[in-house]
Parts: sequence; structure tokens; C-alpha cells
Amino acid sequence: MKGTLYVVATPIGNLGDITLRAIEVLKRVDLIACEDTRHTKILLSHYGIKKTLTSYFEHNKQKKAEYILELLKKGKNIALVSDAGTPGISDPGYRVIRDVIDNEIEVISIPGANAAIAALAVSGMPTDRFMFEGFLPNKTTARKKKLLELADIKKTIICYESPHRILASLQDIKDVLGSAELAIAREITKKFEEIKRGSAEELLSYFKQHKVRGEFVIIINPKKAVIRK
Repeated sequence: MKGTLYVVATPIGNLGDITLRAIEVLKRVDLIACEDTRHTKILLSHYGIKKTLTSYFEHNKQKKAEYILELLKKGKNIALVSDAGTPGISDPGYRVIRDVIDNEIEVISIPGANAAIAALAVSGMPTDRFMFEGFLPNKTTARKKKLLELADIKKTIICYESPHRILASLQDIKDVLGSAELAIAREITKKFEEIKRGSAEELLSYFKQHKVRGEFVIIINPKKAVIRK
């Protein structure tokens, strides 16, 4: 009898943001596959969970996917977790999920925290139609091209951004989308959580005057944008 792969959402900052069901599953499975064992150990220790871990990340994804799949075929139950949030969202977890599905092994979602949805919920932006874009391109030319494409979609857009690129991204959003309405969630659910709303120009000015730390979620309402091609 084949095992089951549980896709378990974990907290994105505050360790209290985990479901009772997730804790139960993490206690019950035979193995936990995670991005960084050191990071996951902090969560498990907090909840008194002692479990065998194996790392699964971008550079060993093929080898570890085969290992995980073999264990599942032998009847082992495995939990897949990311460092924060829902596995498969902007991380390599979707690859092992796809392999498991292709081998007709059951995959069960254990839902929970997700930075994109958490930020959208408090953004004040329209939520009837939205699109998750992940990280914008690294380079200015490619980023501006992508922003032009997104502007035509007329849906609320959710992007992730790193602290060392947030100012450049805000500048490009200002240059391309003009007066588009934005909300930025920084360090959401953590001690120094901050939600700022305004135009790209206003937010760019604000973050230029404050230390840029933590991970960012950018919410864009392109319906109010003045496109600058």
C-alpha cells in the first residue's frame, strides 16, 4: 500500500499561525521534507515534535524527489513543508508534488498561512479578481516589460520582493504605472510587521527614508494606473 504526501502550510513569521491539523500531521508522518532543516527544527521544537527530517531545495530537487517518491511507494507517509507558508508557492515543492501525482500517489493539502493572501486581505484592494505573479524580474528592462504586460490584465496583482530590490521595483512601478494604487506588506505576521498604502511615488519616498528590511509583498491595483510606455 502506497503512502500519502501531505502538503503542510507552516507559519510565515508568527509561530502561532499553524493549524491544529498541521501539528497533528507533522507528529504522525514518517518523514518531513523541508527546504532548510535548521529552520524547520525551530518550528518543531516549539511544538515539541521530534521527527526525522530530510532537506529538499532547488539544488537537490531531482535526487530528493526520487528519494521521497521511493519512500511513498513503500508505504511511508511524508509531510512536505517550506521554510514559511504554503509549499509549492515560489519554491521547488511543486516539482515533487507533480512527480507524486504522476505516480498516482495521494496528495493531501493541509492549508494554512500564505503571505500573498494574508497581504491581499488587508490591502484594501479589489479581491474579486487577482493574480499572483511571484517575484518580478531582477533587471530593470525585463521588470518594466513585465509591468507593462501586467497593466493590461486589469486585475489586482500580487508580487513578492526582496529588501535589496524593493526600491528599484518601486521606481519601475512608478515609471511604468504612474499613479497606480499600491499596498506593501513588510514582515507580515512578524514583530515589526508594517502595512503601507499609497502611490508608488509615495511609497518610494517612504522606504528611501527608512531602513529596508525583511520580505515584502506588493499589491498593485492597475485599474487606477496611468500607463507610461
